[in-house]
Amino acid sequence: MNIPCIKCKGSDPINSCGRTFCPIYAKADSMFKVSKQLDKEDFFGSSPSPFVGHNFYPNLYVGILSPPEQTEDAWLYDAPNYWAEKNLKIQKIVDYRSSLINSRFRANIKDTNKLIQIGQEIGMASKPVDVEINLKDKPKFKMNTDSYLAPTGPNAKLKKANITENPKIDSRVDKVVSDTDLLAKDALLYLYKKSFNENFLTKILSIGNLGLKKNRKLVPTRWSITATDDQLAKHLLLKVKEYNQTNYSAYFGSYLGNYYLILCFPEIYSYELFETYMPKASWNISNDVQFSTDYEPYQGRKEYAHNCAGGFYAARLGILEKFSKIKKQASVLVIRMITGEYAVPLGVWVVREATRKALNNKPIEFSSKELMLIYAKSLIKKKFGYNIEHILKSSILLNNLKNQRKISEFV
Repeated sequence: MNIPCIKCKGSDPINSCGRTFCPIYAKADSMFKVSKQLDKEDFFGSSPSPFVGHNFYPNLYVGILSPPEQTEDAWLYDAPNYWAEKNLKIQKIVDYRSSLINSRFRANIKDTNKLIQIGQEIGMASKPVDVEINLKDKPKFKMNTDSYLAPTGPNAKLKKANITENPKIDSRVDKVVSDTDLLAKDALLYLYKKSFNENFLTKILSIGNLGLKKNRKLVPTRWSITATDDQLAKHLLLKVKEYNQTNYSAYFGSYLGNYYLILCFPEIYSYELFETYMPKASWNISNDVQFSTDYEPYQGRKEYAHNCAGGFYAARLGILEKFSKIKKQASVLVIRMITGEYAVPLGVWVVREATRKALNNKPIEFSSKELMLIYAKSLIKKKFGYNIEHILKSSILLNNLKNQRKISEFV
């Protein structure tokens, strides 16, 4: 029998495909749990979030995400920061997200109709908003996962929606939304400094609530995630570049099968990420280790990080948050090891939170670059049975540290 899934049927994934649980079973289990609630076209729910698709741009699908009934804990269905804080497992997160019905409609990015206004109020609200949903047909279950977005569950065409309560909107949010002369990036930074997390900022940007009046428009959710990570990191980097350099130090940590080894070298800021996919990890169905990489020099990148994509910007934000806190800068080499534990893609928020978890651990400090690299090779070999020598040899950052001459040499 050549197809392991047929032989295993979800009973023994560790010995069959190397994952800690079966992704097919996880989706099927979630479908079974929610299927009984999908036999209706009208319902009351508590929406924690709007959703803006990216296909067919500029005429997009816009959705109101909500469970099919009112619930006091609807905020848990869209709470990546909390999921990570409580170390929730993949199955629990999939259960939450698969219970959200995506009641969607088509709209142009510049439209301002009633349904979009409802989405904008939901995006601004501090807590889930009670809504009455009328669908054109019964929801159809389809579990969608990818590397950018948290999973989405059943979807159906929206006929009519009404908010049945006054949304609770923070005065600071109302301030930036009302200011139609404030640039979107300045609005994001203002709210970020007021401790609004990036998940909230992504929603409010995506649904067209920020920016100059003439420029306001819908932004696909996956685009707004990376845009938010990028803008926040660039702001932090301006100050980080003024700080003294850190010592040779290494951080290690993980979340949901995403392991991060973060090596900090006492040099001016630069950043390189290697995303390494172990056999049977998400997107790597082969028996060989695969990796992708992107690099950012001190001067910054001129092009989008196409190889590591959103993960490049999400990890960078966590790193620069740490440097801002300890008031240091460094050249940072990041090695992400993605294992079979990460069997279901859950979105780029996993990258951000796994990076933060690694950086919250106590670092190991070294007296030299050579000792730190020996440690790195030994750790990866011991934990994953993988030799990273060829990764280190192909590193632009390490090559620059080795060969780039400094002004101090001529003084």
